[in-house]
Amino acid sequence: MEILPVHTPEGFDPLGLLKPLAAALAGEGPAVAPHARPDQTFDGVLPNDEIAAVISTSGSTGLPKQTMLSVDALAASAMGTALALKAEGQWLLTLPVHYVAGLQVLVRSLFAGTQPWVMDTSAGFTPAAFTSAAAELTDRVRFTSLVPTQLHRLLADPSPETLRVLRRFDGILLGGAPAGASLRSLARSHDLKIVETYGMSETCGGCVYDGTPLEGVELRSVGGRLRIGGPVLADGYFGAPDLTEEKFVFNAGERWFVTDDAGEVSLGGSVTVHGRIDDVIITGGLKVSATKVSDVIEALAGVEQAMVLGISSEEWGTAVAAAVVGDVDADVIRQAVHVELGAHAVPKAIVTLDAFPLLPGGKPDRRTISTLLEHA
Repeated sequence: MEILPVHTPEGFDPLGLLKPLAAALAGEGPAVAPHARPDQTFDGVLPNDEIAAVISTSGSTGLPKQTMLSVDALAASAMGTALALKAEGQWLLTLPVHYVAGLQVLVRSLFAGTQPWVMDTSAGFTPAAFTSAAAELTDRVRFTSLVPTQLHRLLADPSPETLRVLRRFDGILLGGAPAGASLRSLARSHDLKIVETYGMSETCGGCVYDGTPLEGVELRSVGGRLRIGGPVLADGYFGAPDLTEEKFVFNAGERWFVTDDAGEVSLGGSVTVHGRIDDVIITGGLKVSATKVSDVIEALAGVEQAMVLGISSEEWGTAVAAAVVGDVDADVIRQAVHVELGAHAVPKAIVTLDAFPLLPGGKPDRRTISTLLEHA
């Protein structure tokens, strides 16, 4: 099976990927491999003829991987999404197609037989560009997929027209990073139909919607770490059999993807994601949940976003540190965390930013933020 590398530099028209992607999904063309890096290579041979797409991931942490997604996995994801949303419709593309969330907008559109609309990103993601693109949608049923940073920008000081087009969506998938309590509350106050998703490239993107797994998807918590099974799983990593064997495991005859996330699964099957395994910060021998600290900070007046990380410390081994977007005094942050979570959870380093540095897909750049905190 061949691979068709598709470089997606700035100015690339994502709709140009529709035709080769349709051929790959129909088994009539090579697997498409959209990628942003001009030096990206795809060396080797695919393990079977069922691979329709290869997604290259570097993410905010970890080593680059090339995830192989089959026709059946992408079809199961598209069908599961339609069932969860109770409809198929027209999609607005706001994310790069070399990320799985962006590619899935095209995949779902092809399976639904609808024409996606692409937002103009020549000036980056702006409320004006989003509002203009959303106003162009013509189908009665409309969807889009955003990361929390994008939604935050849309709701920071929304115009009446921006709110109008946002409310017009039958579903706004929100994933890629934790939304945060304040952003969820703000979205609810504007009557937006937000659907929080959880997933990754290895599961064809979001596979849990508002805590409920998609049709056929199953999650288990093993030692506090989430594992995902079902028809949406990738075939593994291209050219990396050892990593594939490590992350995709068999248990009782079933295949599971071992995530890097902590979480719980109720008896009824609902899923609660607590964050990355490494979001548990052990400082001075005590455990601190970075997510809980972030929630406390984001609940404060004047705070727009917060990210809590562990940084190296001679005194504590690892120290709690917080990057904050907004206008709030550091002493107010420390006092609030002390009251809610105890002295051991209080951030030892705090930096205030105008905005988080972002990866191309819109997610906060954890590595850059960690470096800023290390030098605070």
